[in-house]
Amino acid sequence: MKIDFMTFKKIMRPGTTPVSESVPFCMLLAVVGGFLDAYTFVGRGGVFCNAQTGNIVLLGVYLSTGRWQLALDHVPPILAFVLGVFLAEAIKRNESPLHYLDWKRIILLIETLVLFIIGFIPLSAPNMIVTATVSLVASIQVSSFRKLVDSQFNTTMSTGNLRSASQALYLAVTQKDEDAAIRSIRYFAVIFSFFSGALAGGIITSRIGIKAIWSTIVLLIYAAVLIDMEEHREKKIQND
Repeated sequence: MKIDFMTFKKIMRPGTTPVSESVPFCMLLAVVGGFLDAYTFVGRGGVFCNAQTGNIVLLGVYLSTGRWQLALDHVPPILAFVLGVFLAEAIKRNESPLHYLDWKRIILLIETLVLFIIGFIPLSAPNMIVTATVSLVASIQVSSFRKLVDSQFNTTMSTGNLRSASQALYLAVTQKDEDAAIRSIRYFAVIFSFFSGALAGGIITSRIGIKAIWSTIVLLIYAAVLIDMEEHREKKIQND
């Protein structure tokens, strides 16, 4: 498939796709997702905040070997993840009492504020406080932003994205399906972004410690700016 400017534009954000479903926006959130997992694993006790499958497996393994304390460390993130789903759904359904804040902005604002606070929690505090809180944030994000243009995807885990990317790639190769090729490129872009976030998270956390989490705030603010820019552009078009 030849990728010219029009094809590139179609890949990134075709037609009337909202900015919150565009490839650049989703890549930003995927970087955040990868970073958070690396942050809690490297700097907060070796617990995953996003991959609850891993936490559930480790919970079972530690229980089976009688290591109760290690097993208990994996319970709060799982419960926090469930709570985050509830919170995200409640926010989306009730919207905001403030006319200038829709649910997307509220989600990004909550993430930003919580991650900023986490950067102040010292290493002397129990790790489960931080990992549970980050799991809550990750859950809110993954429950809120689930669409990549015209496909379902995940900003905080890569298994489903990798499966979808591989299926699309198979169709692109065996059936010369251009739409499938485009979907595959989108998914792999998000997967690479998640990997980049995890790589950066591991390096930065190892070097500067707990305040490394503030790196994600820059990305979340930029994501909110993209939403604002789209809204201003739409208002300008309506007024013209």
